[in-house]
Amino acid sequence: MNIPAFPVEMIYTQENEKFNGMTLRDYFAAKAMQGFAAMSDVDGFSSVEEMAKMSYKWADAMMKVRQA
Repeated sequence: MNIPAFPVEMIYTQENEKFNGMTLRDYFAAKAMQGFAAMSDVDGFSSVEEMAKMSYKWADAMMKVRQA
């Protein structure tokens, strides 16, 4: 589900592309990544990319629970 985190009226860019802001999934992933980055043992991840993937896994879980 690609719903906006902060609904606003549709914004158009200079290229006339539609933009409706950050999705709720992106917002959840950003919050999860913020938590991972704040952990004292960030070395538990082999790379920043791995941390980003895990953040989206957490976001997907939050989206699934939200649907229930």
